Amino acid sequence: MTFTSKPPRRVGARVLLLNNADEVLLIHARDPDNPSHHWWELPGGGQDPGEKLEDTARREIAEETGLVIDEIGRKLWTRESHFTYRGRQHHRLDHVYLARTNHDAPQVALQHTANERAGLIERRWWSSAELSECADKLLPTELPDLLQMLLDNRFPTAPAALTA
Repeated sequence: MTFTSKPPRRVGARVLLLNNADEVLLIHARDPDNPSHHWWELPGGGQDPGEKLEDTARREIAEETGLVIDEIGRKLWTRESHFTYRGRQHHRLDHVYLARTNHDAPQVALQHTANERAGLIERRWWSSAELSECADKLLPTELPDLLQMLLDNRFPTAPAALTA
């Protein structure tokens, strides 16, 4: 008899980070065990025990991008997802916040985990127009529309709930 258990839900924070040109910073990542599976996503990661989500967002931005964000803006959405990565099932609940920066280059040393180093392809700033033309997998898939709604001041005031 085989028993399968559901993976525990990992709570985290991600940041829709905009620069002065209203470009969004995305991370291009891949599954090291399945290199053909790659995607673009917002920077962020898992919440440490006792950590406020806004602090998670700041910490993850600094670790993954080298950018220091003093002010985290409003929560834009939550996204619950179930996926396979490195041959294991995962369950994630990400809280996505808005932030802005005047910097395009790292301010502090990057602190990637070994897993992040194995899966990182690149980081890139995307304009809304470039993002809408992207043929690669985006997380979330609605990101081009969500970004445009935000830039057009049409984004709902209450955080949206996305699922994948």
